[in-house]
Amino acid sequence: MAGIEKFWDDDPTSLLRVHDGFVLDEARAADTPGFSGKKKDAEKALAEGADVLSDLQDMFFAASTLGARGSILLVLQAMDTAGKGGITKHVMGAVAPGGIAYHAFKAPTAEERAHDFLWRINRELPPAGQIGVFDRSHYEDVLIGSVRQLAPPAEIDERFVAINNFERRLTETGTTVIKVMLHISSDEQKERLSARLDRPDKHWKYNPTDVDERMRWAEYQKAYQRVFDLTSTANAPWYVVPGNHKWYARLAVQHLLIDALRDIDPAYPTADYDVELEKKRLAAT
Repeated sequence: MAGIEKFWDDDPTSLLRVHDGFVLDEARAADTPGFSGKKKDAEKALAEGADVLSDLQDMFFAASTLGARGSILLVLQAMDTAGKGGITKHVMGAVAPGGIAYHAFKAPTAEERAHDFLWRINRELPPAGQIGVFDRSHYEDVLIGSVRQLAPPAEIDERFVAINNFERRLTETGTTVIKVMLHISSDEQKERLSARLDRPDKHWKYNPTDVDERMRWAEYQKAYQRVFDLTSTANAPWYVVPGNHKWYARLAVQHLLIDALRDIDPAYPTADYDVELEKKRLAAT
């Protein structure tokens, strides 16, 4: 196989996509679907893929300067320590900063709570030619909202309907939506939290509430299953990416982005001026 495809045994986009009948409890967080190599192989593949992703994004952004309307929205959801920050750093770091619109959603502010839950999401959508990255997203309002019982069940149900309508409108107006759940095991999360406590330079990344949320692990897994059942649609599918091996998760998400950009098939816009004339004018200066 040519190009970066040579690193894969099978297409991860299809393997990771949530299809009818998907059961999160049966997904193994230590697996590496479609990839039989080791960490060193993944690092080599990631480096080669970085050039491909960068070139595609450059064309994508360039086309937007002359009116192309497309954008990409990458939604990253996960339990704590699953590696969302690593995706942003090691995958999105290959793209020119001007091509990225990143936003990490925290607990809603007083102003945000005064509006519909999608109000703050709409304000951070990526403009044309950019890849928007949501570190957590509107799905917090149905995940934490249901697990912590922050809203009545009927309201949670209404939010699911609103999310599907919202994402359908996004795709109909030119935004490609890629929704990724980084799936780690409970044991792996425990090791990562322990490592943060063992290193003073990582203490800032630890929050005592992480343990509180961890104690609700089973509830969150059920909440994620409901998210997949109700919102993995043809226009905005979910991808469950095994995350116990960070190197695999980064490579898989990179592939999903490359695949989406190739489907868009961006191209550099044709100059709207006489190139040869401009060469002569410049040479005369």
